[in-house]
Amino acid sequence: MDITRQIKEFVVTEYLPDTPPDELEADYDLFRNGVISSLGLLKLIGWIKDRFDVPVDELDIAPENFRTVAAIREFVGTALSAPAERTLQ
Repeated sequence: MDITRQIKEFVVTEYLPDTPPDELEADYDLFRNGVISSLGLLKLIGWIKDRFDVPVDELDIAPENFRTVAAIREFVGTALSAPAERTLQ
């Protein structure tokens, strides 16, 4: 399963239970629309850390990185490539 799909399924399961994952647009603003609160953000970050084995404590945890499914996908992609980049330096 691709990363975007996994993110959508988590967001829908945890925050939008009556919405099918396919209906959640990748650019839907999760903060502005009240889907994710500050506590919800902590839960999302914890899930990302566990699901993708991302060391989030070493990365930029700015709210903008979690505003949309697309932003979360970009954050995870960057985080997953970061260890390889550190190894090359």
